[in-house]
Amino acid sequence: MNLFDIIGPIMIGPSSSHTAGAVRLGLLARQILGEEPVKAAIDLYGSFARTYKGHGTDAALLAGLLGWRPDDGRIPRALDEAGKVGLAYSFNFAQTDEFVHPNTAFFHLAGAGGHFCRVGGVSLGGGRISVNNIDGFPVELSGELDALLTLHEDRAGIVSAVSGILAEMRINIAGMRVFRRQKGGLAAMIIETDQPAEKRVAPIIAAMPGIKFVRLIGSIL
Repeated sequence: MNLFDIIGPIMIGPSSSHTAGAVRLGLLARQILGEEPVKAAIDLYGSFARTYKGHGTDAALLAGLLGWRPDDGRIPRALDEAGKVGLAYSFNFAQTDEFVHPNTAFFHLAGAGGHFCRVGGVSLGGGRISVNNIDGFPVELSGELDALLTLHEDRAGIVSAVSGILAEMRINIAGMRVFRRQKGGLAAMIIETDQPAEKRVAPIIAAMPGIKFVRLIGSIL
């Protein structure tokens, strides 16, 4: 735990978990989509569903999807601004028999260029978050570091080939995890790095055999 975990983020309040954390969830979901979102259906669970208006969670989630940071003074106007830029949105107050973290949001997003994605995440308090589901893959992504996300065929050689390209470009890998639902199917890989990858890295990796898509995820902290 560091000092910022104790005092919380610089933010537009009122709540580090229900506002700042919600903005960051939206920011990561936008980057995972990889383009300007034009439609967002957002499922809210637990405390997010019960208190979303009072804490401005709805505006905060949309602010993140608009690309705004937790300290952006426009956050209270995000509902109106979303409409002005053509982002259609809806909120669903979801229930499930399965245990989920009290501050859980699940995004169903469509982008201007035709991309779709589903992103689930939780706000952990103090502005910290964790994305734990991308298109049905159980993942872990905090947004603390820059990262590279791939969806690829689960076969030998792909992980080493991607890490080799990063090494050639002198991008240091801070951590790497591969997530899959079954052996030999599709897999998601998250590589956290010490510095942001240049934009030219994405098309190089995307052109590799077996790669389905690549996203460069910038740090949101």
